[in-house]
Amino acid sequence: MFTRMRSSIARGRPFSRLLRGARPSTSSWQQREGDNFTLAYARSLSHRLPLLYIVVFFDLLLVAFRFRAIAPVWLISLGPVALGGFALWRAAYWRPTAVDRRPLDLLRRDLAAMSWLGAAAGFLLALWCMALYLYGDWAAQSFIHYIIAVTLFSGILGLGHSPLTALRIAIATTIPTTGQIVFSGHPNAVMVMLVQVVVTSLLLLITNGHHRDFVRLELSRQQLARREREAARLAHENMMHATVDPLTGGLNRRAILERLEEEITRSGAGELRAWLALIDLDGFKHVNDTYGHAAGDAVLQAVANRLGSLERVRCFGRLGGDEFAAVLDPALDHVAVRTIATDLSELLRAPVRHGSAVLRLSGSVGVHRMDGRSVSDCLERADAALYKAKELSDGAVVVFSPDDEAELQDRAAITRLFNDSNLGDRLKLVYQPVVDAEGGGIIGFEAFVRWSPDGERWLAPGQFMSLAEATGRTGELTRMVMGRALRECPAWEHGRWLAINLSPRDVMRTGTADALARLVEEHGAPPHAIILEVTERALMDDPRRAEAQLLAFRARGFRIALDDFGAGWSSLSQVHSLPLDMIKIDQELSRALASDPGARSLVGTIVSLAWQLGIDCTIEGVEDEAQATTARALGVRLMQGYHLGRPMDATDALALIADNIVSLRA
Repeated sequence: MFTRMRSSIARGRPFSRLLRGARPSTSSWQQREGDNFTLAYARSLSHRLPLLYIVVFFDLLLVAFRFRAIAPVWLISLGPVALGGFALWRAAYWRPTAVDRRPLDLLRRDLAAMSWLGAAAGFLLALWCMALYLYGDWAAQSFIHYIIAVTLFSGILGLGHSPLTALRIAIATTIPTTGQIVFSGHPNAVMVMLVQVVVTSLLLLITNGHHRDFVRLELSRQQLARREREAARLAHENMMHATVDPLTGGLNRRAILERLEEEITRSGAGELRAWLALIDLDGFKHVNDTYGHAAGDAVLQAVANRLGSLERVRCFGRLGGDEFAAVLDPALDHVAVRTIATDLSELLRAPVRHGSAVLRLSGSVGVHRMDGRSVSDCLERADAALYKAKELSDGAVVVFSPDDEAELQDRAAITRLFNDSNLGDRLKLVYQPVVDAEGGGIIGFEAFVRWSPDGERWLAPGQFMSLAEATGRTGELTRMVMGRALRECPAWEHGRWLAINLSPRDVMRTGTADALARLVEEHGAPPHAIILEVTERALMDDPRRAEAQLLAFRARGFRIALDDFGAGWSSLSQVHSLPLDMIKIDQELSRALASDPGARSLVGTIVSLAWQLGIDCTIEGVEDEAQATTARALGVRLMQGYHLGRPMDATDALALIADNIVSLRA
């Protein structure tokens, strides 16, 4: 039945129906099976049986004392010595402390043996009393009636949780005693027999009822315990979901941020605060794109294992994607924490095996002691250190310094100014000529934007374009630069082209081509006179989408130039697949032309490639005659740089065109 009940629980039957379906009948005297019931029976009986056996021992002493003068000594002593000794042994055996230490299998055997031992002890008690019964007068025999009744009734009530034992004891005691009493000739024999049989039967029914109630209560307790265990399991799972990253086993973003908050809060005045290290994996996107997300997951798990193996790491977690945060021991000084971070960076360089593939990548690390007022302050500084580390090289380590703090404050102030400013009031454009080295003529201008935070300092794009990206104003900035350049410097009217730089977001943003085409149409400029310059970075994240966007620009008549070529990721074999009209060689190669044979070889290869593809090739950053001479010797026709012309305002640029036209005619 207990098996059926457990299967009902597993099928999800309501507990009230479970109790109704499992209710024992009045004819059921067996104890319930199962480990939980075994423990419940044993613990309950351990608080009853010792007292019951003491009652039996006390009754044995009373009977022996009552018959001390009228029955043989050997018969009198037989009860207290043999039966009493058995009662005392069983009382000690069933004491609660002994039962609690007993293994489950032994308790199960004790419960099974108790029924027959109780019946045998009851039968022997009845035989002893009936043997003494023959020596007594009516008063002594009435005392026997009383003792047997008290002992039997106490035993039945005391064994309410073992009704089968109570039943067997009742049968074993009642049959020999009632038979002898009825035929003894005692004047109350029939009444004694009726009282004993009827009361015993009623008490047995009461005992059976107690047992049913006990079973219901125990079932309820077991169900409650199961619910509590399930609730604890669910609470544990919820806690794990709320705090643990399921992929890496480290803390998740929410939990690591809470830990950072605790670290800041509990550090008292004058106490050193823990270090916060931010780790960003270099090359993780390549692993995902090349080997699949399962390989990326294997990398993240390996990184988590390596973080967990480092000493002096208090805790770590994944902030998201391939970025991790770790809390380092506050006792570390500046030198020691750099050493730990460097060890971590080296550890991350170890290859990760995934199937037959060997995955290699590195991790840049930015570290900051958490002396900020809030978690966001600390994260901002650690992130600034991480950003600086990624700019240095893959796997670099940067510990946030006072100089970094000053730079951060200055950047924050500039960011606020940029975000709040009217760009039209804070921008100006300058134009640098692009020269045909063979004929000396100016064939076009590249427009450069400058932004001023205060009207006095003018920052180049490299100093504020990240602000435009951070504040979401790149599109606004590009349209404003394009419109102003078309309005200020209509170079096409003199047969020259005008180059405008696009940010990576401009290249990838849907609708950019249409917006720029409308601007060109509004200012009456032919689209082929406008060159849109894109950097290699704009093509890195999603090459297919970037190619589609470049084709959209070409479809609207614009020409496309690949800027800063030779400084980034592009290989020569990739250029042929892009819709380009011009390659602009990076100024770092230009600076090395006069002294580096390798640079000259690479520039010569680029020039040859551009000639084979039928596109123009311009070299940037020409700053002296030696560079210009070398570039001409390598076949470069178009040049740009301070040696040939510095950036100037639109009036000077248009005047330069006019002068150049006159000089060429002359």
